Amino acid sequence: MPSVKVLPVLPKWLLLLGLLASCSSTNSNAPVNLKAGLPVGAVLSLTGNANVYGQDQRIGLELAQAAFKPGSSIPLNLSIEDGGSDEAGAINAFNLLINRGSAALIGPTLSQQAFAASPIAQRRGVPVVAPSNTATGIPELGNFISRVSAQSLVIAPLSIAKALQLNPAINRVAVFYANDDAYSTSETAIFQKAIKAKGLNTVTVQRTQLNDQDFLNQITSALRAKPDMVVLSLQAVDGGNLIRQLRELGFKGTIVVGNGMNTPNIYPICQKNCDGILIAQAYSPELQTDANRSFVARFKAQQAGAVPPQLTAQAYAAYQVIAEATERLNKRQPLEAKPLREVRILLNEEILRGTYKTPLGKISFSPEGEVIQESFFVAQVRMNPDGRSGKFTLLP
Repeated sequence: MPSVKVLPVLPKWLLLLGLLASCSSTNSNAPVNLKAGLPVGAVLSLTGNANVYGQDQRIGLELAQAAFKPGSSIPLNLSIEDGGSDEAGAINAFNLLINRGSAALIGPTLSQQAFAASPIAQRRGVPVVAPSNTATGIPELGNFISRVSAQSLVIAPLSIAKALQLNPAINRVAVFYANDDAYSTSETAIFQKAIKAKGLNTVTVQRTQLNDQDFLNQITSALRAKPDMVVLSLQAVDGGNLIRQLRELGFKGTIVVGNGMNTPNIYPICQKNCDGILIAQAYSPELQTDANRSFVARFKAQQAGAVPPQLTAQAYAAYQVIAEATERLNKRQPLEAKPLREVRILLNEEILRGTYKTPLGKISFSPEGEVIQESFFVAQVRMNPDGRSGKFTLLP
């Protein structure tokens, strides 16, 4: 991991927006409000181009609420706010939930949003557990920021290695990434380093933007370089459209995609063209642990037999971490009548010192808030004959 992190510079209007929104606040020196349970907020992308992620995450939180509330001496009182798909939405939602007296936050959905919103929680001493922020530098935003989503630095190279195992003849690689997205720019650097480490030849690097829908120029330019493999660091909508157009324009080689496309919501977008793409994952529904079997059963019961995606499992794990840390903390030193400010500090310390048996496998945290995870996977998409549904098939 690089020793120096350069974070995005926020526009002045975004900084002003955050400042204004933080002016009205619950008194953090007053006792924490436990009437309905410990107040915890979640900021998800429920609208905008990242809503396909936020919807998966909301399901995970709903399942976790049902799983961890019964029998708890101090249940979580969860409030979910829509952070949209941009920095302004996440900033507003973070401030709103902090001002309401949230003892901890889950979110936001996107790394780009986290670089803007999580520093607000850091300044105000509110612990954040990020369920899907994989860009380099997230825990380094401060000692109140942790994540259950393994960073791209760990995961992305696994899919490159698997692609070469399946086809040792691969040599020429074309790279695509969205240059206006923090996750994409972070992950593509990791992909490109892994490509070089394997002795492969990067023949072209094509830049796109999140809202792009037509990739004819970039694809045409890339295909002139005759790549054997294409590597994408894009989100679900733009990535799905690029894959569809890439296949329609005749590319028949290997396609490796990053964590931004790790959702079944890509299937209706690239449809039959999704078939065969490779992706490294921090979660597999096939993981044989008690925690994962229980989670999968709950998901299938709610979703008519469907298989849970990674984002749902990670959101579930984020809630689980806060719920279990709260339970341990309250047994050791009851939170009733403690000032909200103190509860936030104590809960953050408890989160970081714990070990958790989650659907992701056993996880814990480094002192800096980086997730320590044992199990990782590489999957290949297998589309069904209808061309609009499929599954991530775990590869050996």
